[in-house]
Amino acid sequence: MPNRVITYWNLHKVPVLLALLSLGFYSVFAYHLERTDFIKLLSIFVALFFLCFKLVQFEKWNFKFILATGIIFRLVFLIAEPNLSQDFFRFIWDGELVRHFINPYLQVPNTLIEQSDLVIANAHELYNGMGSLSAKHFSNYPPLNQFIFAIASLFGGKSILGSIIVMRCIIILSDIGIFYFGRKLLKNINQSPHLIFWYFLNPLVIIELTGNLHFEGVMLFFFVWSLYLLSVHKWKWAAVIYACSISVKLVPLLFLPLFLKHFKFKKAVLFYGIIGMTSVLLFVPFYDAEFVNNYSKTIGLWFSNFEFNAGLWNVVKKIGIQFEAKPWELIKTYGKITPIITIIVVFLFTFLRKNQKLQQLLTSMLWVLTLYYFMSATVHPWYVIFLVVLTAFTKYRYAFIWSSAIVLSYYAYSLADFNENMWLLAIEYSTVFSFLIYELIAYRNKT
Repeated sequence: MPNRVITYWNLHKVPVLLALLSLGFYSVFAYHLERTDFIKLLSIFVALFFLCFKLVQFEKWNFKFILATGIIFRLVFLIAEPNLSQDFFRFIWDGELVRHFINPYLQVPNTLIEQSDLVIANAHELYNGMGSLSAKHFSNYPPLNQFIFAIASLFGGKSILGSIIVMRCIIILSDIGIFYFGRKLLKNINQSPHLIFWYFLNPLVIIELTGNLHFEGVMLFFFVWSLYLLSVHKWKWAAVIYACSISVKLVPLLFLPLFLKHFKFKKAVLFYGIIGMTSVLLFVPFYDAEFVNNYSKTIGLWFSNFEFNAGLWNVVKKIGIQFEAKPWELIKTYGKITPIITIIVVFLFTFLRKNQKLQQLLTSMLWVLTLYYFMSATVHPWYVIFLVVLTAFTKYRYAFIWSSAIVLSYYAYSLADFNENMWLLAIEYSTVFSFLIYELIAYRNKT
């Protein structure tokens, strides 16, 4: 046994040292970082991305090492309270409601907190923690996500930290699932299995999903699992699992028209039907006459009221201000136009591209989501993680670049009023656009 350890050390000492160094940076990030300290945050991110690159470079054929390393990095955050996001307070609040059979889509926290007989554990701490913006709106998290919140609340032992640990374990298990099915899917589409490492060791993925408890990882687990099932021709089960992905986060809805040419018409209709029935079944426990109205209003706010780390929207706003347009009126108009343009883009990719092969379908998904994010007024850092997954299954790599450049948007977190630095956002987007254009030209020349 000692000889085996010595031999392993001699063969892998550089990657092991890099992993230990990364472990130290993740520990500092989890337990010794205030989000107002942008320089420290940026420095740690840059170091972690460099170390991630070197680890994959050294060990890209050693999946056991990468798997173990990625899990250990995530376990560092196990008992840490998220330090870049306060969304988890609302997650636990909704979970408390669901486990006590109260519909989170029918009443806002501002109203509930006034009830003297409120059954929510740690109600005032959760209410104060979620912030005034979240407290005045109905929940916008789909039903399967609500069930996960309820599980965290149930097994959290009426403790905020306990609920955090349960949610974190679910997210870690989901990432392991993405690693497992992602490698299988890559093999099935004749791509190198090591490409999933760029997701599994990506610092943005580890920090924003495991660290800050965003449930894109759970959505992506069902999404990748569904695509794997498609790759082995189990399309009926793929439809059920795809519906589960939608019921965690709504983003996969965007890709549904793309399946029309992937299947023949009759099979596509059946595929959509299974997704629809499964989604309805998941929504049934929450259905109420007011549900549709409340939920659609809350979702609509993301198009017309909020802005963060936007690309095209910031250009439109800048031009609009020059013509004396009022930003708060302009964003409402922009929010009405964006969904229409997005729908047009989706249908163009549906009918003008060949999506019969799975890799073609994945590439179309990548472009649709990329263009949507370029147009969106709100692009939180964890949104880009979906692009990172899609990129792993295509020939493009610009999403990996974006996952590192998007750290510049965190500058807004360092200020009390969350004012963004337009110069930093310009650097972020110019970096992404430059690499994207480079890839388009390079692949066009090869073709």
